[in-house]
Amino acid sequence: MYRIDIMTLFPDTVGDVLSESILGRAQERDLLRIDTHQIRDYTLNKQKQVDDYPYGGGHGAVLQADPLYQCWKHITDTHGPGRTIYLSPCGKTFTQGDARRLAADHGHLILVCGHYEGIDQRFIDECVDEEISLGDFVLTGGEIAAMAVADAVCRLVPGVLSDPACFENESHWDGLLEYPQYSRPEVWHGRAVPKQLLAGNHSQVERWRRKEQLRRTRQRRPDLFARLDLSSKEDQKLLAELDWEDSRPALTQPLTIRPATPEDLPRLLAIAAQAQARLRRHGVDQWQDAGGYPGRADFQADMARGECHVICHGGDIAAFFTLSAAHEAGYDAITDGKWSSDEPYAVLHRCAVADGFQGLGVADRMVAECKALTLAMGRRWLRADTHKKNRTMQNLLRRSGFQYRGNVLVDTDPGHDPRRLAFEVRLAGKPLTGEERP
Repeated sequence: MYRIDIMTLFPDTVGDVLSESILGRAQERDLLRIDTHQIRDYTLNKQKQVDDYPYGGGHGAVLQADPLYQCWKHITDTHGPGRTIYLSPCGKTFTQGDARRLAADHGHLILVCGHYEGIDQRFIDECVDEEISLGDFVLTGGEIAAMAVADAVCRLVPGVLSDPACFENESHWDGLLEYPQYSRPEVWHGRAVPKQLLAGNHSQVERWRRKEQLRRTRQRRPDLFARLDLSSKEDQKLLAELDWEDSRPALTQPLTIRPATPEDLPRLLAIAAQAQARLRRHGVDQWQDAGGYPGRADFQADMARGECHVICHGGDIAAFFTLSAAHEAGYDAITDGKWSSDEPYAVLHRCAVADGFQGLGVADRMVAECKALTLAMGRRWLRADTHKKNRTMQNLLRRSGFQYRGNVLVDTDPGHDPRRLAFEVRLAGKPLTGEERP
């Protein structure tokens, strides 16, 4: 059993904190033991005085050597010798490496909490093995530092955490800061979960996490970054991607979503024209009808039904999409496959991201919003289709959890390819009932 004894003037405060949560449960399971010791109990002074004025003059008071020694001796006589550490602003800065060393090399720690102007140097010289500081600042006493050291060390004791991965992937374990963490909902206050975390691809998730660790460490702790060995081919690729991404413009405001209005029509037509040109350049026979599709009448009809939405970045429209709950007759004749369910569904129809907003996560936000709106419609299935050469849309759907289900035909001008790949996704979460829907 790992043991920590803490010498302090405030044992109740320290003990209460370290007896909660993970460390408290570990002590209940006898994986470790943390005891606090009131230094005042070991003074011969009737007033329980443990401090006095410093020799040589000066402000404040100094903890006396003998009460500290008597407390330390009681601990060592009762529980055996331990690695004695004085929490001091003059000590070496505590790191994750120190936590690993203390957890692995020493089964018993004695932490000494200073107060006032410090402690008598003679006790340090006789009993202390090392001095540790939390950083280049001064605290009122050593209790906060002792609790931090105890927590950092104890969580590395085997069995305290459920799996070594719980701490091996955290900041500072391998010299890197930890990657960002996300939980439900998929979109919160206009901010979406990164697309790489939603596709269920384990290798893609691990690559994203490593990349974010490199990004964070380079931005926030260049001192740590300078000491890393980044000679592997994979790290070199990730660094090249980071350099390229850092050179590109970024979104400066959160994305917002709202229903499209007639005033948006000129911007929607301009974005549609941009998308048509991109598809044409890549040889994709989609949205290439002579009259221009989608056109003014299409947008006006979508708005009239309340199906057209826009995603805005500040005052600019970054993307549009149409989400319909109407039955799509063309999907009934699916070939080379079948739909997973006959339940009611929603369909993602006309959608595009404006030039200047490509590659910034706007498309992933769009799909996330479609999922949320589909559930708000009381439905749990979302469908979409795209051209077989439209790799950008196919990749977006697949990384958003959509599965290919077969082929369908759409209405196009004569001479244009009507065949489309059909996709669907079953949404996690509970569809809203009629009473719950906005």
